[in-house]
Amino acid sequence: MAGLELLSDQGYRVDGRRAGELRKIQARMGVFAQADGSAYIEQGNTKALAVVYGPHEIRGSRARALPDRALVNCQYSSATFSTGERKRRPHGDRKSCEMGLHLRQTFEAAILTQLHPRSQIDIYVQMVSGINVYGILRAPRAASTESLVLTVPCGPDSTNSQAVGLMLALAAHFRGQIYWAKDIIFLVTEHDLLGTEAWLEAYHDVNVTGMQSSPLQGRAGAIQAAVALDLLNLFQTFCQKGGLLCTLQGKLQPQDWTSIDGPLQSVQTLLLMVLQQASGRPHGAHGLFLRYRVEALTLRGINSFRQYKYDLVAVGKALEGMFRKLNHLLERLHQSFFFYLLPALSRFVSIGLYMPAAGFLLLVLGLKALELWMQLHEAGVGPEEAGKTPGSSPPHPPTQGVALASLVAPLLVSQAMGLALYVLPVLGQHVATQHFPVAEAEAVVLTLLAIYAAGLALPHNTHRVVSTQAPDRGWMALKLVALIYLALQLACITLTNFSLGFLLAASMVPAAAVTKPSGPRPLYTALLVLTSPAATLLGSLFLWRELQEAPLSLAEGWQLFLAALAQGVLEHHTYGSLLFPLLALGLYPCWLLFWNVLFWK
Repeated sequence: MAGLELLSDQGYRVDGRRAGELRKIQARMGVFAQADGSAYIEQGNTKALAVVYGPHEIRGSRARALPDRALVNCQYSSATFSTGERKRRPHGDRKSCEMGLHLRQTFEAAILTQLHPRSQIDIYVQMVSGINVYGILRAPRAASTESLVLTVPCGPDSTNSQAVGLMLALAAHFRGQIYWAKDIIFLVTEHDLLGTEAWLEAYHDVNVTGMQSSPLQGRAGAIQAAVALDLLNLFQTFCQKGGLLCTLQGKLQPQDWTSIDGPLQSVQTLLLMVLQQASGRPHGAHGLFLRYRVEALTLRGINSFRQYKYDLVAVGKALEGMFRKLNHLLERLHQSFFFYLLPALSRFVSIGLYMPAAGFLLLVLGLKALELWMQLHEAGVGPEEAGKTPGSSPPHPPTQGVALASLVAPLLVSQAMGLALYVLPVLGQHVATQHFPVAEAEAVVLTLLAIYAAGLALPHNTHRVVSTQAPDRGWMALKLVALIYLALQLACITLTNFSLGFLLAASMVPAAAVTKPSGPRPLYTALLVLTSPAATLLGSLFLWRELQEAPLSLAEGWQLFLAALAQGVLEHHTYGSLLFPLLALGLYPCWLLFWNVLFWK
């Protein structure tokens, strides 16, 4: 029997490397914001993820505490598909224990454990690698130009095996039907959201998050829906016929619409949906499909209402009916013509009802900007001449330059603060952890807060670098520019994410309209601070937990706010969420302009 040949006749390895060529190495720091330290390293097909917690107090029996040094606890685990052995290893098996022992000995020699006596440092190392399995049912009645997706997450420790079985049963049933006009893709992901995002990037041949994924061997048509948004009501109809109980945002369908409880519960469900959409983060696999303009819906089974028991046959019938409805070639056109906000499963608010509310708020900004424009022209000057006295001779180039600088300086400085808020927290986290006793996540959050607070002191002093002879016209021109800037941003945000645009407009428009350097300045200051992007985020968190009937104390709310800041930065770099760059690069600099107007001298 011939031995294993490591090199070909041309001197290449199996993966195409030469005999002395190393595998490609990639590494990242700060993968998880919740941990005190984390790192990810990839060398060829070997991928390892390490997470560190501590030093902290000894957990469990205090007899384990060491009086002269810290206790190092190392745990090693491997994903099912991260090794050549295709079998699931239980937690604490012999190989994992041996690897954990070797790691602990290595780290004990590298860590200065004597600096932290009677404490514990936890290190978790996992070999990570994922495999997505998908199959395509080709449409027998049409060309492969459109497709539908049915996806199920199933990790090595997942309890979602029943959903996988249901999907396989549906695939077997669908295969025997001849009426399909769209391809159907059956997708099983190992790491839930990360697996779905990797498959979507490979399917559309893009790389948004930087994840490495293998090229797909087969493709179907353009994805029309994972489950279309409008089909929520359709699915509710199928569930009612099959006797299935459905909830939306964790709320049951109101039974009595004549009393006050039904409308109040609908408003509560609607606000929960608005806050969830405004967060911009994927709360399920359906959120990842939106980047590719695919309407989707995530269905989860819950065990909260134990008096109701259903079998998978009823769920399968509902899914089969939903896919048959989606199979209609014109279904996407007439089902997705309106965008809905859902106060209940059987009721909706269409775009023709809720969009005018945002339009009226933006109209306030337009009317206020028009008023300032008229006031400037009544004085005989335009915004570009706001720094000159009335009745002066035609502008000379030096005078015009000084007047223009009185507006350009606060604009540039405000935008520079927004750019620093977006870039510095991630770039400076390694420097902060080296010079200060903080974790990487804490360094990101503290840098965010420091830059945000510094912006309150810098922009309203920028106009002092130039001398203006007409301070009233100067702040009026600056506010005119700020109002137009804010109106354009809110209009664009509202068109792409109505919930986020409406919340920002409802909080920022009143303060932006009344802010001026004269009048009750303490009142304007308090109003402007309470409607800042950070205060809006903090208030939204309190409102979210209040609607979920789990109110927060002030200390708990502040901790949740700090965690939301770190999570927002992480999700932007992991899933491409746009909330953090929108606030840092757009809304925060615009808010600083109004802060500049308030303290104009």
